[in-house]
Amino acid sequence: MLSKLRIAAVFLFVGVFLATPAYGQEPDPVASLDAVVDNLWIVIAGILVFLMQAGFAFVEAGLTRAKNVANIMAKNLADVTIGVLVFFFVGFSLAFGEGGNSVWGWGNSFIGASQETFTATGEDLSPATVFFFQAMFAAAAVTIVSGAIAGRAKFSTYILFGIVMTGLIYPLVVHWTWGGGFISEITIGDAAYSDFAGSTIVHSVGGFAALMGALIIGPRIGKYGKDGKPKAMPGHSMPFVVIGVFILWFGWFGFNAGSELAADNLISYLALNTALAAAAGVVGASALTWLKTGKPDVGMAGNGALAGLVSITAGVGTITPFGAVCVGFIGGIIVVGSVLFFERVKIDDPVGAISVHGVCGVWGTLAIGFFAVNPDAFVESVAGDEYSPSGLFYGGDLDQLLVQALFVLIVAAWVIPTSGALFLALKYTVGLRVSETEELAGLDVIEHGAPGYSITLPAGIVPEADPQVILQPSEKEVILPSDTAIA
Repeated sequence: MLSKLRIAAVFLFVGVFLATPAYGQEPDPVASLDAVVDNLWIVIAGILVFLMQAGFAFVEAGLTRAKNVANIMAKNLADVTIGVLVFFFVGFSLAFGEGGNSVWGWGNSFIGASQETFTATGEDLSPATVFFFQAMFAAAAVTIVSGAIAGRAKFSTYILFGIVMTGLIYPLVVHWTWGGGFISEITIGDAAYSDFAGSTIVHSVGGFAALMGALIIGPRIGKYGKDGKPKAMPGHSMPFVVIGVFILWFGWFGFNAGSELAADNLISYLALNTALAAAAGVVGASALTWLKTGKPDVGMAGNGALAGLVSITAGVGTITPFGAVCVGFIGGIIVVGSVLFFERVKIDDPVGAISVHGVCGVWGTLAIGFFAVNPDAFVESVAGDEYSPSGLFYGGDLDQLLVQALFVLIVAAWVIPTSGALFLALKYTVGLRVSETEELAGLDVIEHGAPGYSITLPAGIVPEADPQVILQPSEKEVILPSDTAIA
């Protein structure tokens, strides 16, 4: 009985949807139904990607000090705001506009467009669906940078960076690849670039920019001693970190499976590979830290999950489930070594964003050259038909690996200089970093007027110091009361 009710509900929904003027005159009802289902799935996937903003916020807040938690939440709120608005006005046209050339797009502007422009689909995804899904990716790309400069960047300057990142730097990379630009036309032998859901297009772009931001802004006060050795600056909430990882993992099913851009039998396969790689990433990172320190570090295990997710994002549709386990496991190992490397060279990245997204994004893109089962025909390979192997581990030659490496180099050659120039311009004009006093006191009160946590003292108890700050002479650091209570 329950199954019949579900079927009836589906037909009722579809019947009402098809009865609207936009669909009532479709000559092919089967194609129209397919379009409805595809649009519905991609919107749901976009909603899952949107939820990833909460995951980014929790991970970043948990891995940093309590005195900056409100600032971090504000930055993540700004990321999605900028991602939607700037991508609407400028970024989408640069990425997907058909009036430009192989370097930049133009046209297809939504400004002043009618409702029919957004909703008309025929047999394809509607413009509104495409924009909504892609805008969530743009917001994710800029969010990656937030964690690398956490605890010392001016909020107003961060907003300016986000505008340029979402309106210029990221959209051009999208145009060169998913938008049909010049990278999509490069071939080596029979091999062309492959990046299914954005290991490089989204994550390495964000990671490269994060690298330049952390390098130019400099390390947090107290991160390195007089001998130059790094000091531990633990975050204030491991529960935040783990909750954030689970939210990101959950949202990643929309990120990867939604990138199929259709509701077909492949989305379950994409979800499977996503889950396997993330789990393997946890194992890889945990095993290495356990062997190295004797303890399985929880925060690094969480980053291992994210490393596995980033690593499989490029090849999620071209790699077998066993290959996904291998790619995710290697990603988990890579992220541990990468975090330690950047810490030793005095590039202070509080959340490991450079390693998780930048380095593992590169690994995931290159992994196609090793593990892929023909990126140009993955539909047939998943269905069990014959395929021509292209990955080195499946009998292929170097062509796919070389074109993947060239693709990464081109993107790095664009993002690293442009984001570096942008951060330098901001540093020497409006200023990139808060003052030493502001950094020590925390950005919540200085930048946003209120602490991220409020503490109510029992009646009759009066704090000896200013209720906004407490001086810890042993650390020579001013921290909010919430740091004392929570950290």
